[in-house]
Amino acid sequence: MNQVKIGKFIAACRKQANLTQMQLAEKLNITDRAVSKWETGKSLPDSSVMLDLCQVLGITVNDLLSGEKISMENSNQKNEQLLLDMAKELEKKNKTIWNAMWTIMTVSIIGLIGGLAIIAFFMPEGPWMLVAILALCVIFLIPCFYALKLEVSVGAYKCKNCGHEIVPTYVQALNAMHRGTTRYLKCPKCNKRTWCKKVLKK
Repeated sequence: MNQVKIGKFIAACRKQANLTQMQLAEKLNITDRAVSKWETGKSLPDSSVMLDLCQVLGITVNDLLSGEKISMENSNQKNEQLLLDMAKELEKKNKTIWNAMWTIMTVSIIGLIGGLAIIAFFMPEGPWMLVAILALCVIFLIPCFYALKLEVSVGAYKCKNCGHEIVPTYVQALNAMHRGTTRYLKCPKCNKRTWCKKVLKK
């Protein structure tokens, strides 16, 4: 989807409806700054306001996401293209999140190993050394919890038994035994616990 094109289309439809950015914002219960960001292509309308926006501007969601008014004969083709574009954007977003998760984990592990080496070489043995190690481990766990949140937020876990794709809650994923990004989860379809491999596509 072309955000700049969509933004220009929103601006044109708003002007055609004789509305200022402030008036449109008031009708949608949002700020005029949000409308300005849409029209300059800096962001897209949230799904929560998209239907209301289309109703106010007298357009369809397909028109909005295409950045132009679509004729009936071109509607199906445009729908297919929009779905493909949205799928590509979701895949790209998932890969970005996935890469961020691995970056956080890698940096955290390197930091932990480096910190333990510094403590071992420069601190004398005793209670303060133990306190330093425990503090370092706690600091290491904070990014790990965040990395898990990123892991759970993309894709799904594929059941080894029936192939069903599971989307667990954060707590379920946290409590499950794991080997890397493969987690021991209970499948809601076959009702069995298996090692479920992470897949990015739901």
